[in-house]
Amino acid sequence: MHRNTLDFAQELDREDELAAFRNEFFIPKINGKESIYFTGNSLGLQPKSAKEALNQELEDWANLGVEGHFHAKNPWFSYHELFSNSTAQLVGALPSEVVLMNSLTTNLHLLMVSFYQPKGKRVKIICEKKAFPSDQYALESQVKFHGLDPNVVLVEVGPRAGSHIIEEEDIINAIKQNGDELALVMIGGVNYYTGQVFDMESIAKEAHSVGAKVGFDLAHGVGNIELNLHDWGVDFACWCTYKYLNSGPGSVSGVFIHERHANDSELPRFAGWWGYDKSSRFEMTSGFKAIPGAEGWQLSNAPVFNMAIHKVSLAIFDRAGMKALRTKSLRLTAFLEFILEDISAQFSASNFEIITPKAEKRRGCQVSILAHGHGKSLFDRLSQEGVIADWREPNVIRIAPVPLYNSYEDIYRFGVALTKALKQ
Repeated sequence: MHRNTLDFAQELDREDELAAFRNEFFIPKINGKESIYFTGNSLGLQPKSAKEALNQELEDWANLGVEGHFHAKNPWFSYHELFSNSTAQLVGALPSEVVLMNSLTTNLHLLMVSFYQPKGKRVKIICEKKAFPSDQYALESQVKFHGLDPNVVLVEVGPRAGSHIIEEEDIINAIKQNGDELALVMIGGVNYYTGQVFDMESIAKEAHSVGAKVGFDLAHGVGNIELNLHDWGVDFACWCTYKYLNSGPGSVSGVFIHERHANDSELPRFAGWWGYDKSSRFEMTSGFKAIPGAEGWQLSNAPVFNMAIHKVSLAIFDRAGMKALRTKSLRLTAFLEFILEDISAQFSASNFEIITPKAEKRRGCQVSILAHGHGKSLFDRLSQEGVIADWREPNVIRIAPVPLYNSYEDIYRFGVALTKALKQ
């Protein structure tokens, strides 16, 4: 049974087997005191080991110059290969199905070149309504690139009247209704606004049953929830590494391509030198010969400085394990929900509606709170109390207690700050 007390929060922290990982990250300070950092869903915190890892690459560059490609401590030529096993473990894939390259929306475009091939009447794309704007723009521009009208081709599935979440049943029905006109289903696996986790396995199965491809933007999924992309049969996915994966602002993106496609050299793609067969890459011949697997979608050589930080972050995930992280995540959000309900009951004029689904399988570590009767002034007062969170118009506060570095005491302190802000 939860209690809204500091002693109870500290007791939970003492029992937490992952508590020590917090010490491996820099916690931003406000007025000399550690902030309550709840925006790992936007930018993860810096691992303390990041500077040493980056300095290693700078030192190798200084000492070796171009020879660092083959003689650095971590040779740059094959740097991306360092991530295959850890990344595969994170997303439930084979090592050959994943690669780190480019940035998120760039990769989304590259993947749609391969997996959105409108022909005849099979031209439509199903997506979620109120998807992250970058996804919306990417989809619209891809449709226009093929000379089609987004108003006709894009089928948006949104929440039902009076709800904030999208029912999987409505996505499945949209797939069935569009049937032989459907080319692609492309959805954010975890909705950025509500934190809703979609049933990706069921969506993939249904899309394939009508002959459509299916892909997911997992910017809010990787490092947050347990994934099994290979077994779910997902055709493709991509994600950023600067949110839950703590790899620094604008860091490199990850890509998954199922093995049934990854070795298909005839699949359309925009090719680049770094995706060319490694054994003959330096022969500089014409005619693209793809590396087998997801690596064959690479364009340019690895952004090593970005990847150096990502390397140490993945090492942390390897030690913590997604199963343990997910277990703690659910416990953190359950405690947060209790605190919010307790405070809401104390203030009759306040009503905090959690618009993130309550069912564990449908939520990650983000909790989106609809603050009825409050404007941004409430959020601003929370900021003054040391809470770093996220505001979305008209009155939604998104907070994400991340299991790697957030504590139960953070959640208790958030409750104290919220209570003070309401009294003001």
